[in-house]
Amino acid sequence: MSEVRIRPRQVLVLIIVFIFVLLMVHRNGKRTCQGPEYLQAMYTKSLTDTLPKIYAITPTYARPAQKAELTRLSHLFMLVPNLHWIIVEDANSTTALVRNVLLRAGLTNRFTQLNIKTPPEFKLQGKDPNWIKPRGVEQRNLALTWLRSHADVDRHAIVFFMDDDNSYALELFVEMSKIKPGRVGIWPVGLVGGLMVERPLLNEDNKVIGFNAAWRPERPFPIDMAAFGISMDLFFKYPQAAFSYEVQRGYQESEILRYLTTSDQLQPLANNCRDVLVWHTRTEKTKLNAEEMLQRQGKRSDEGIEV
Repeated sequence: MSEVRIRPRQVLVLIIVFIFVLLMVHRNGKRTCQGPEYLQAMYTKSLTDTLPKIYAITPTYARPAQKAELTRLSHLFMLVPNLHWIIVEDANSTTALVRNVLLRAGLTNRFTQLNIKTPPEFKLQGKDPNWIKPRGVEQRNLALTWLRSHADVDRHAIVFFMDDDNSYALELFVEMSKIKPGRVGIWPVGLVGGLMVERPLLNEDNKVIGFNAAWRPERPFPIDMAAFGISMDLFFKYPQAAFSYEVQRGYQESEILRYLTTSDQLQPLANNCRDVLVWHTRTEKTKLNAEEMLQRQGKRSDEGIEV
C-alpha cells in the first residue's frame, strides 16, 4: 500500500473546513451554514490550491500592548487560510514573546519571524509624536529582501503592509486575493487623514482619476499604508523598489508605489472602492502609573508572567 502524504498546510485547511461543517444547522427544514459565504468560498479555493498567498508584513516593537496587539491580529490568520505572516521585530534579536503568539495561534508553517534594529537617529524618543519620524522602514525593507529570496517566482502572490494597530475585516483579504498579476490593488481606509474615509475617486469606467485626501493631497499617492496590496511579481521586476528615510513626512506610500505603478493602473477593489474594510485605529498608550510605583520598590505585578 502506498503512503499518503498530507502537508501541514492541507491539515490546517481541513481543520478549518471541519469547524465550519460543525457550524451547520437545520433552519426551517433547510441545511444552512452560520459562516459567511465569502469565507466558505475562500476555504474551497484553498483546498484546490487556487488562492494566491498573501504575505502580510508587520513591523513590531516591544511595548506593554505588543502581545495584545499581535494576539488580536493572529485571530485573522487563524481564519484566513492563504495568509503568511512576516513579522519583523525592531530589536537586536527575535523574541520568545512574539514567537509564542505565533505558535499559540497554530501558525507554525505560516509565519516568518525576522528582526532588525532601527538606527538610533531614526528612533522615536520619549514623548515624540508618532508621526515625527518614519517608522518601520528597516523592518519593511528587510521583509522585502526576504521575499525576493524566498517567494516562488512562478506563483502569483500578494504583498500587504499590515500594521499591528489597525482593524481589518475578513472581507479585505477576500478582495485582496482578486489582485491580478502585475497590478496594485487599492481600496478605502476608514478613520485616517482627518476624514471618516480616505478613498480613491473613480470615473465611469472604474479607473482611478484622483483621491479625496485632505492631508497633503499633492502627494503622488495620497493614501494610507493599509490602502493597497501589491502583486509579488512587481517586486521581482523592480528590485530597487524599497522604502526610504530620505522622503518627506507622509511620503512612504508614494515612495514604494512610484517604482511599481501609476495611478491610472491601480486596480480598484472593495465594491469599486465603496466598501470600507480596514480602519486606521490606534491603541491608546498604556497607563502604568501603579506599575511604575511598584518597580521603584523593586517589585512587579507581572513577575514570572508574560503579558
